[in-house]
Amino acid sequence: MNSFTDNFTINGITLTAQPICRQGEVLTPDALEFVGKLHRATAERRQELMQARHARRNAISSGQDPRFLPQTEAIRNDPSWRVAPPAPGLEDRRVEITGPVDNKMTINALNSGAKVWLADMEDSSTPTWRNVIQGQLNLTDALERRIDFTTPEGKEYKLKAAADLPTIVVRPRGWHLPEKHMLIDGKPIAGGIVDFGLYFFHNARRLLAQGKGPYFYLPKIENHLEARLWNDIFILAQDLLGIPQGTIRATVLIETITAAFEMEEILYELRDHASGLNAGRWDYIFSLIKNFRTRGPRFVLPDRGQVTMTQPFMRAYTEQLVRACHRRGAMAIGGMAAAVPNRKDEAANTASFEKVRADKTREANDGFDGSWVAHPDLVPVCREVFDSVLGEAPNQLSKSREDVTPDDRALIDIASTQGTITEAGIRQNIEVGIRYIESWLRGNGAVAIHNLMEDAATAEISRSQLWQWIHSHAITEHGDIISREWVQDMLDEEFARLERFDGDRFADARSIFEEVTLTEEFPTFLTIPAYARYLTEAREEATAEELVAA
Repeated sequence: MNSFTDNFTINGITLTAQPICRQGEVLTPDALEFVGKLHRATAERRQELMQARHARRNAISSGQDPRFLPQTEAIRNDPSWRVAPPAPGLEDRRVEITGPVDNKMTINALNSGAKVWLADMEDSSTPTWRNVIQGQLNLTDALERRIDFTTPEGKEYKLKAAADLPTIVVRPRGWHLPEKHMLIDGKPIAGGIVDFGLYFFHNARRLLAQGKGPYFYLPKIENHLEARLWNDIFILAQDLLGIPQGTIRATVLIETITAAFEMEEILYELRDHASGLNAGRWDYIFSLIKNFRTRGPRFVLPDRGQVTMTQPFMRAYTEQLVRACHRRGAMAIGGMAAAVPNRKDEAANTASFEKVRADKTREANDGFDGSWVAHPDLVPVCREVFDSVLGEAPNQLSKSREDVTPDDRALIDIASTQGTITEAGIRQNIEVGIRYIESWLRGNGAVAIHNLMEDAATAEISRSQLWQWIHSHAITEHGDIISREWVQDMLDEEFARLERFDGDRFADARSIFEEVTLTEEFPTFLTIPAYARYLTEAREEATAEELVAA
């Protein structure tokens, strides 16, 4: 199968990408048949759910605030139900490291000393065909302990002993992202089904034989009906492979503002497969901006660096998340520590570590069972904090947080946010957005910029803030009204400062950045036009339907 150069159809799936080395190990006829069954069983419902997202976003932008759902009140008020007990390897999640599934990160994450590795096929991974397939190969190679490699400079990367490795939890792509290199009846399969299906098909039995199981993080979910769709996929996948129901476990990222109003309902839909919720802070801020972007000054946030976890609406979000989880026997996992240590600047490192320590201390004291870091050097920092709070206990499930009262108004109390918009903040959004997209286009979706690990979510905040500030005629701390023309002038200046190099993609990155920032319409995700135009074989424009329906 690796010899074809044109479209090739097998078991009803048409492959349109140039094949890569060892692709045949992943795209076997049986694996493709399995993915095809998952797709055909759910494609229509997925499209309906995407259309429902669009309708709800329109309702919010028209003035309808989200509230707790009256139709699911019985679920919230029923104290008796619980999610499944912690699965093997997920009882203790005090430190989780996140990162893409390339060779180097796979080994560094598995050797980091963390309890869990979030193997990311989503926001920190550019979905090139090579990355999609190579990521699957790397995960299987890691489970088979054959991923060791040596760099051209002679540096060796080898896995530690199996007993010292963290539990792998895979994050597939969100429902909005298509895989345009795998078609059924001429239409792309959902990227999330491709990522989930191939990993599950090839590794579920292997994982069970190793005493753990196929575990997943579910991104970008916007409501409990989307969680129900994932649950139905889990049931079908386990049946197709003859694996006991409840073997799969999923942690849901609460990283959309609408999902925050349905946390218990999401756990309920997944309850036999649920293991917890995560406070996905960066996407959560982006989602809030996206949904309320036309609602005027009351919903305008300050510079992104000032939108910390201690702001009132973020405190409400995290405290209500811990309460919802522990009330139902699910783990609550804290947000990302995005600092990237600079080993050449000890003073900057010390200050950065202290910020991380304070952030993790707040989470541990709030009752979180663990938290995320983006860099191996932060694993000991996070672990020390959680060790001091947890002691010998594996988690804090016994900390019920009944002192927290669910409050749907508090979740969108943006007006209480303290902070200012600065010219420096505008310029940072421009620089980070363009530099991130440039790296993403070259295949690297996790980028260290100014000692912070940026991924698609932080780039989304950067461009969506600018769009909202322009359309809201927001005012800086010095009284300047933010206009499209002023942002365009600053964009010209910041672009001129960028350090260029052979083969860079800055011109393309600028084109995408301007499209998702300076146009009248607001594309729901910057990755959709960037993927369609630059990462697919067809090199096409994203359709109007794709741009708004996600």
